[in-house]
Amino acid sequence: MTYLFDVIRQYMVSLKRYHALRGMIRDQSLTTYFQPVISLQEGSPLGYEVLNRPPASSLFPNTEAFYDFIGHTDQVFAFERASRDLSFNRFCAALTRSDKPRDTVIFINIHPQVLLDTNYRSGETLQLLSRYGLSPKQVVFELTEKQAVHDYVEFERILYHYRAQGFRVAIDDAGSGYNSLKAIVSLKPEFIKLDKSLIRNVHLCPNQQRIVKLLQEFAAESGTHIIAEGIEAREEFVFLQKEGIEYGQGYAIGRPATELQTASLPVCEKTSM
Repeated sequence: MTYLFDVIRQYMVSLKRYHALRGMIRDQSLTTYFQPVISLQEGSPLGYEVLNRPPASSLFPNTEAFYDFIGHTDQVFAFERASRDLSFNRFCAALTRSDKPRDTVIFINIHPQVLLDTNYRSGETLQLLSRYGLSPKQVVFELTEKQAVHDYVEFERILYHYRAQGFRVAIDDAGSGYNSLKAIVSLKPEFIKLDKSLIRNVHLCPNQQRIVKLLQEFAAESGTHIIAEGIEAREEFVFLQKEGIEYGQGYAIGRPATELQTASLPVCEKTSM
């Protein structure tokens, strides 16, 4: 009886989450944040990552639980379309309100399987960009290893189609597992985003430093740009800057905000002679 009760309870919770998700898609009730990505060497801006977050609720205790739930439903494509439209719409509005250049780059998180959808591939994204006055050259599709690619040959062919239109690709969570490393080698992304687990206290951890350096060497040989994610301490920034890591993002540089905030490099203490 206890087992049956638990099964029924889990089913009811899942059903409530499903209806809540459908409501968010319908009402566009997500909050959109923009986190700056900048040059760690010069402090110049590269662009902004778009982060769509659900409203706080007991059904979804955190954002990771929310996106993990979506991946197990039949709403992946519906949510991705709605989220993509929302991202471009709100980015364009924020861009209009800011003093940032019109060609500012935007990083869009996207489920790999969505790119396989024929409707998505047939020009829907180009139509959206045209509606908002944006260019494919401004858009970087950010793929995460948590949503693994299975057919790399087919996916590489699809990415060629997008790149021919001007889009670029970033592999997120690099260094956090096998899938991200395989994706880097197979898909040849324009950007590699180092996972925050590699960056946390990297100045104190030789093993993390070795992985960062190996990925940096690979990027240099393949013409790929490195972006370090999750920089929260000045010491982390100092190490990454000294190692020549090109770009970065994190709380020490600029927190996610609903407007396009200007980021800055962490202030470094000067050493006495």
